[in-house]
Amino acid sequence: TPIFMSAFRKLLHSQPCLPKDRAACFVKAAMVKKKFLSQADMKIGVIGDEDTVTGMVLAGVGHVDGQGKKNFLVVDAKTHQREIEDTFQELTSRKDIAMVLITQSCAEIIRQAVDAYSVSGQVVPTVLEIPSKEQPYDPRKDAIMQRVAFFMPTALASLGLDVP
Repeated sequence: TPIFMSAFRKLLHSQPCLPKDRAACFVKAAMVKKKFLSQADMKIGVIGDEDTVTGMVLAGVGHVDGQGKKNFLVVDAKTHQREIEDTFQELTSRKDIAMVLITQSCAEIIRQAVDAYSVSGQVVPTVLEIPSKEQPYDPRKDAIMQRVAFFMPTALASLGLDVP
């Protein structure tokens, strides 16, 4: 690849390589350009109703790569459960996604997948359930609030909610 070849040329010009050491220089050049995702490369995925996703995209969260792969999904009455679940699985398995924001109404549609991800113990990407315009937020259904209630049993009680 061009990146590999440029790294190889830089290495050859920066360190003198004897003809017998060319293989060692070649191996070093291959190891020099390994790309790790930095914090700046990480993205936020969004699954929600049109208003929520539009707001997030206007705020700069939306991203479409060269292959047409998006980090957001607009859910409406015509969107099938399978499509929501597939997008959720794709976003949680991508290496460039640090956080997935999903409206609580969409999370209810794919509750089994969201709960399975919570139980898996993965923390990156973090899945956060957020309220939407159509439905008020219910902290009893949110996995993060359940974890807060586990460690601080009075937290939900202070909000006037029964602890499950």
